[in-house]
Amino acid sequence: MKTEKEFYPTSGYFILIVVLAMIFSPLLAFYNDDYIWFLILTAIGIFLALGFVVVNPNESAVLTLFGAYKGTIRKNGFWWVNPFFVKRKLSLRARNLDSEPIKVNDKLGNPIMIGVVLVWRVKDTFKAAFEVDDYAHFVEIQSEAAVRKLAGHFPYDNLEDEDAEITLRSGGEEVNHILEKEISERLAIAGIEVIEARINYIAYAQEIAGAMLKRQQATAIIAARTKIVEGAVSMVEMALDELSKKEIVHLDEEKKAAMVSNLMVVLTSDKDVSPIVNTGTLYQ
Repeated sequence: MKTEKEFYPTSGYFILIVVLAMIFSPLLAFYNDDYIWFLILTAIGIFLALGFVVVNPNESAVLTLFGAYKGTIRKNGFWWVNPFFVKRKLSLRARNLDSEPIKVNDKLGNPIMIGVVLVWRVKDTFKAAFEVDDYAHFVEIQSEAAVRKLAGHFPYDNLEDEDAEITLRSGGEEVNHILEKEISERLAIAGIEVIEARINYIAYAQEIAGAMLKRQQATAIIAARTKIVEGAVSMVEMALDELSKKEIVHLDEEKKAAMVSNLMVVLTSDKDVSPIVNTGTLYQ
């Protein structure tokens, strides 16, 4: 497979002087009625002028001669090349691709919406110009294909797959690194360098978003309740131990059960509890 090779052109300023001399000096021959030299030199000067090319910073010019690749001008400036060369300009500047969120299926088959931001630039001008038809469109299509492949390898979260070490939602830099590697491999054929690739939008698809939100809320509530119950049991145990150790009051098993029940209600309730003051004895 061919790769880029740099072409070193001739300075355009020197050839410009030659061209101007060939165009304007024959005016003397024109005044002397020597039209043949005037026409010949003027035609040659115009032909040479076709070889001028201006290469701006972070730009290149791919040169071909009758279908054969001759090289790429990367150095910016005013240059002159063979007038028969076909010159194609390619930008070497970094570009952004902010893709619209697309609907894909994660590892578990759940439909999700995912979008990426890609920073890329042309690295090999030969591949970009001749290995693919339209390298900018190629970047868009292959980036989408890489995103679909990535989504199929990981679940959105670990609510359904608790054994998943990496998820799309919480994978962070690790997921972005895998995405960047996948896109780089796909775009190598087009001579494209991937500077950065990361997920900038991810959510459940609209048709399941409501159900998934309720499931997440339920999971969060259960987790919170579990912590509350664990804390309440620890506090009740501590209270009974302290009462027994300091011999503040002696409770039989029935009263201990009643006390535990009351404390658990107070500690685990999600609403304020209204206490009832007992002015009699514990057995009344």
